[in-house]
Amino acid sequence: MRALITGAGVRLGRATAQQLAQAGFDLVLHVHRSRDGAEEVAAQARALGRRAEILQADLSSAEGCAQLAAEALAGGPIDALVNNAALYERRALAEITLAEWERMLAVNTRAPFLLIQALAPSLAQSGLRGGGAVVNIGDIGGERPEPGFAHYSVSKAGILMLTRCLAAELAPKVRVNAVSPGAVLFPVEMPEAERDAILRTVPMAREGSAEDIAAAVVFLITQAPYVTGHTLNVDGGRLTSQLCREG
Repeated sequence: MRALITGAGVRLGRATAQQLAQAGFDLVLHVHRSRDGAEEVAAQARALGRRAEILQADLSSAEGCAQLAAEALAGGPIDALVNNAALYERRALAEITLAEWERMLAVNTRAPFLLIQALAPSLAQSGLRGGGAVVNIGDIGGERPEPGFAHYSVSKAGILMLTRCLAAELAPKVRVNAVSPGAVLFPVEMPEAERDAILRTVPMAREGSAEDIAAAVVFLITQAPYVTGHTLNVDGGRLTSQLCREG
């Protein structure tokens, strides 16, 4: 079996690629700039007896998405696609430029659509139990946005709706699901007081790890053959807690 993971050199993509290799998948590791991290993941996968290749592409352009899909397929069929690569930034409404808005949606929403569209025929031929698998990385901010993240939240709301739309359209040969992280891998520049305030809203009372997200992705690919169109929130209960307070 062969899996393509976008943004595979760092953070959630890196952890997901590592766990997919451990689950027996050969890897196609997409990077934009973080090639060193992907090289380490590829070496780890090869040590497990898996094949691994690294492909570079700029997913903010339609041409970059087409290039990545074509190069991935040139190496063989794709059985699983993890749309992990994403932009994340805080901007007040008045500060968001048109270029920032368009780039955010291009990388976070359009690129997954284009990759699924290009790889769907290969995914539909997969011998993976339950059919070919797509897992999109969403965010609980796509359901409960916070001030200062309008363009990011809209892009993640789009990927959650895309998950549901394509799950219905590609069934029964391809399953399409999403994993939505919550308080996972805080940005290094985030003030400690802000981190503490967020963690006070998390029932599990801790920050999530990249491994928590990766485990959910691998579960949906390998252990959930009858699940499609579902968004699995891996947020320590934060979204549920927010809904309870609002109720």
